[in-house]
Parts: sequence; structure tokens; C-alpha cells
Amino acid sequence: MTERILVPVDGSEKSYDALAYAVENWPDAEVALVHALDFHETAAAEGTVIVMDEQVRQAAENRAEEIFEEARELVADAGYDGELETTVEEGPPKRVIVDHAEEYDTVVMGTYGREGTGQKLLGSVAETIVRRSPTTTIVVK
Repeated sequence: MTERILVPVDGSEKSYDALAYAVENWPDAEVALVHALDFHETAAAEGTVIVMDEQVRQAAENRAEEIFEEARELVADAGYDGELETTVEEGPPKRVIVDHAEEYDTVVMGTYGREGTGQKLLGSVAETIVRRSPTTTIVVK
């Protein structure tokens, strides 16, 4: 029986799809959101150097709160009346999610799909969580 669900959210449509799936399928479960602040990966992906200061960190934390607020609105519209537990943690999403997963019965997360010959069924984060999570993981496409 699924009583506690962890949903990683990053502000993407797929992460919100996973959240909607979780509350629709387990309306009585406790749902927790986790958002990873991965400054290193962002800097490397853009090929830039970010000087980490309090202003940059605060902007990232503010964005996380915006994501949580959008999530609260989504679950309220879906009829979920439970309270969402929220966690923001600095680090690579793969590590942050796996570290938190053991506290929950199930992880429900989104992924993305690509068309044509480059089709990829799981994103790299989702694939890692499926392989390393100590608990059941459901990937919503």
C-alpha cells in the first residue's frame, strides 16, 4: 500500500504530470516534493562560470518556491486536500532524489520522450533513479 509518495519537481511539464498522476492514483497518500538546486550542472551545461553568491542562491530558492506554489495549485485543482511537504536541497538531482527515496513507499517522477531515431525512453535522471532507488519508482511519460 502506498502511503507516502516522493515526487521530484523541476518546474517542467513532465514533473507536474507525475504529480498529477500521484494524487489522482493515491488521493489519500502523503505527498512530498523535492527540488534539487544543482548549480554545477547548470553552469557546465551552459558553458559558463557562475560565481555563487547569496543573490544567485536566493534567486534559485525563490524559483523553487514558485515551483512548489504551482504544484500546490495543481493538486488543489485535482481535488487533493492533503498538505504537500516540500524540500529544497543543493546537489545533483540524481543524488538528492535517491537520498530521499528511502523515506517513502514510492517515487513518482516524470521523464521525456524524443521522436524518431533518437528516441530515448528515460531521461538520465529518471534512469538513474529507476536503477538506484531503494523503493518502487514509477516514471510517468
